[in-house]
Amino acid sequence: MKKVKIEFQYFDGCPNHKQMRHNLEQATEGLKNDIALTYILVEDEETARRIHFRGSPTLLIDGKDIDGMPELPLGTLSCRFYPAGIPSPEKIRNILTHIIKQ
Repeated sequence: MKKVKIEFQYFDGCPNHKQMRHNLEQATEGLKNDIALTYILVEDEETARRIHFRGSPTLLIDGKDIDGMPELPLGTLSCRFYPAGIPSPEKIRNILTHIIKQ
């Protein structure tokens, strides 16, 4: 069975990554056999550019941004703003369960 690939990208300079990480941990509770979760600490501009960093925190599910933000041509070490707020555990869970059921 194929696992859903989750990539949590962040850097310590932005406090919102703690809330996103908490929401992600709640959302993935009981799904550990269905997901492959990777945490990526973006520590410098070089890494940010290499991964086309959208800002901290960013959550990619099977390579797609949770809010549909496109990859940036030149990623940068910056904080990310979510107009509707940090994605909730429910939103994350709904996306994951939808993909898992496919």
